[in-house]
Amino acid sequence: MKKFIMAITALGVLCSTLPLMVQASPQGDLKAFRAHFKKTFPDVKFDDFSDGLYALPGAENRREEWQAIMEFPPYEIELEKGKKFWEKNKLASCFPNKGRGIANNYPYWDSKRKEVRTLVMDINSCLQQKKMEPIKDLNKGTMAQVVAYMKSLSNGKRIKIDLSDPGAIAAYEKGKQYYWARRGQLNFSCAHCHVDNAGKFVGGNILSAGLGHGVGFPAYRSKWGGLGTLHRRYGGCNKNIRAKDLKPQSETYRALELYETYMNTGLPIKAPSQRF
Repeated sequence: MKKFIMAITALGVLCSTLPLMVQASPQGDLKAFRAHFKKTFPDVKFDDFSDGLYALPGAENRREEWQAIMEFPPYEIELEKGKKFWEKNKLASCFPNKGRGIANNYPYWDSKRKEVRTLVMDINSCLQQKKMEPIKDLNKGTMAQVVAYMKSLSNGKRIKIDLSDPGAIAAYEKGKQYYWARRGQLNFSCAHCHVDNAGKFVGGNILSAGLGHGVGFPAYRSKWGGLGTLHRRYGGCNKNIRAKDLKPQSETYRALELYETYMNTGLPIKAPSQRF
C-alpha cells in the first residue's frame, strides 16, 4: 500500500484534463470523454474497453493471463449461487421482461421517488415486496452474486441511460462533480487516475481507463477472494487516496454510478468479470 501511495502521489503533477469538465451538456461530456480515450489509445477498439485494463497497451502479459483465467472463471460458483437465489425467491416477477436484457438501462432516475435507482436497490425492494428480509451486505456475498446473475442476463446489451428528466440531469451533475473533485489526503480525483493517467503503471498495477468502468461489475478480484459490487470498488478507491469512504448505495455513490455509466453509453455489458 505504501508503494502504491508514493507512486500515485507522483502522478499528481501530470493532470491536464480540465477541458473535459466544462462541456455544456451530458452529450457534450460524452463526446469529449470518448474523444480523449480514442486519442490516448488509438489502437483499442471501442467495444474492447469493456474488458477494462486488459484491453490497454502494455497489458499484453496480463491479458494473456486473464484470458487463461477466463477459461474457468473464478466467479462461476458464486454466479450459480446468485442464480439459485434469484430463482428460489422468484425475483424475476419484479422486473420487466423477467429481468432479461434490462440491466443496460441501470441506474435510472425514478421520477416518483425522486432518486437514482440501482440494481442493488431494486433487488432489495423486490424482496421487501415479497415480505422477505432485504440483503444487508450491499458490497459482497449474496448481493454481489444476485446482481452478477441479473447483469449476466443482459450481457452484450449496450449501455443506454435515460437522462431526459431534469432530476436525472441534476443527479448526473452531482456524480460528475464527485468524479472530477479532489479529495482525501492525496488530493486526488477519480479522473487523475482513470483519465489523466489511464494505462500507466503505479506500484506494479496498471491504472484502468475511465471508459469501461462498471460494465463488468460485480467483479471477482483476487484481493477480495470473491465477487464485489461497484460501490465496494468505489470504497477501495477512496481508501487508496486516503479519502472518506461513503456507505454503499449512498446518494453520492449512486450519482457517481449514474455519471460513470452514462460515460459508457454504447459499450456492451460483460458481467460478471475478473479484475486484478
